[in-house]
Amino acid sequence: MKFTAFERPKQGTGASRRLRITGRTPGIVYGGAATPQLIEIDHNALWHALKKEAFHASVLTMEMNGTESPVLLRDVQVHPFKQLILHVDFQRVDATTRLHMKVPLHFVGDENSPAVKTEGCIANHVMSELDVLCLPGDLPEFIKVDLSGLKKGSSLHLAEIEMPKGVTAVRHGANKNPVVVSVVVVAAAEAPAAEPAADAAAKPAGKAGAKPAAKTAKK
Repeated sequence: MKFTAFERPKQGTGASRRLRITGRTPGIVYGGAATPQLIEIDHNALWHALKKEAFHASVLTMEMNGTESPVLLRDVQVHPFKQLILHVDFQRVDATTRLHMKVPLHFVGDENSPAVKTEGCIANHVMSELDVLCLPGDLPEFIKVDLSGLKKGSSLHLAEIEMPKGVTAVRHGANKNPVVVSVVVVAAAEAPAAEPAADAAAKPAGKAGAKPAAKTAKK
């Protein structure tokens, strides 16, 4: 994805506040051998770009002063209750340096799995993204996870996911093979309804001790 940035001549709280009033968002580009660069971006264009998944998980092309540079989105500060982006950070990309990034998972095929199709289960997505290491040229926009083989009582672990070429999953903690998707039963068979009692037993009994009404003698 490509976006346009402009040089930001001033920094500081007051300058950033005045910049936001004009419809621009302050930002910074850092990393590599060059010094950090103050930038500003059109707020509306940035707001719409942030709604796209690729803007968060792929190498972006930043155009500034007629020059294009590869960068990564690293941080976004948003106002707590206004639809306002306060600040944005980008990192320069070196084609020869491996990146540590979070990549979203796209789940497909669960509706065709035996667990969902015939066994009354759903696929519970325990993880929605993965930490990966790769060169910028190998960074995927997303990683596809095929769930068509899921069965009742099974789970899909990290080691079972096919990683794109050049991409390595980063494992955290003691569990080196965490669960990515678990199968949850949601539609157990209902117990058969009780058979209706015999007609005689079903009839309500009369009041205990009740006597039949006496007939009135004719005069």
